[in-house]
Amino acid sequence: MKTFILWALSTAAAAVAAFGTHDLQYPLTSSVSEIPRIGFGTWLLDKANVSEAVSAAIQTGYRHIDCATIYRNQKEVGKGIADGLKKANLKRSDIWVTSKLWNDHHEPKLAVEALQQTLVDLGTEYLDLWLMHWPVSTSPKTGKNKVGYLEAWHAMEELHKTSQLRNIGVSNFSPSELKDLIDHSSTVPAVHQFEIHPYLPQTDFLEYHHELGIKVTAYSPFANTNPIYKPQPDDPPPLLTGNTDMLSIAAKRGCTTAQVALVWAWSRGCVAIPKASHVEHIKENFRALECQLTEEDLERVDRVSDSYLKRFNNPSEGWGVKLYDGLQDS
Repeated sequence: MKTFILWALSTAAAAVAAFGTHDLQYPLTSSVSEIPRIGFGTWLLDKANVSEAVSAAIQTGYRHIDCATIYRNQKEVGKGIADGLKKANLKRSDIWVTSKLWNDHHEPKLAVEALQQTLVDLGTEYLDLWLMHWPVSTSPKTGKNKVGYLEAWHAMEELHKTSQLRNIGVSNFSPSELKDLIDHSSTVPAVHQFEIHPYLPQTDFLEYHHELGIKVTAYSPFANTNPIYKPQPDDPPPLLTGNTDMLSIAAKRGCTTAQVALVWAWSRGCVAIPKASHVEHIKENFRALECQLTEEDLERVDRVSDSYLKRFNNPSEGWGVKLYDGLQDS
């Protein structure tokens, strides 16, 4: 593990120091090795302003848009992409677009339908990345959930052979589920997207992905600052953006706590997908590409989870299935 941590620190810290903001976003070839390290997340963005927010993100410099069928705003995201590309004088091939297959469309025929609808909604002829959102299959007839993913993955593998998908991957898998999927398919996921932030570092799991050559995207990089997690004043941990260690590092380096969280994620070899609905926050998050942290700073962020270890997104109880087996705070 120590070798992995040192590799991640040295590689990412050097990259952040050596490249300018836009160099870190270009070029794009739909190779997963070139997925832009900062993406614009669209989960929970209201339909009323998501088009404006996505357009603003592209005009700011974001070249990676993360969306999903279940977010129920992909038509609006598509409008924002079209507007942002036009105003930034860019082509579709200049940005990376990720979407996700929802649980109730795991059957092969339904997976095909889901992809076609996603392409129509987003106004694009292809996706750079399509993820299986959860290792959970929901019956379209009964609504019952079960752990299931191989049927959907095999359908995704077939669709990957077409010009409509450049890469396929997964999200929210446990170590055993990921191994089982790889053992029973011909395609290793290009990307695995799951919850990572200083309150849930998942270092061992990250190392496992590095060994497999699977890129990791960190969602909820700001942890419990997301209002969906309903943080309570007396319920630890404190808001990540108000954590004393994060505040101290941010003040020392002239960055915001959100920017510190993003640089920390990149230092570990992750792509991060923060979301924001206001232009000032969209720009603030993007300027994290200019935030410089030392190895000592990064190690200090690593230790935040020593005091607080918390997973915020776990629908296991509501869905009646076991998720995250073998992972931190499962």
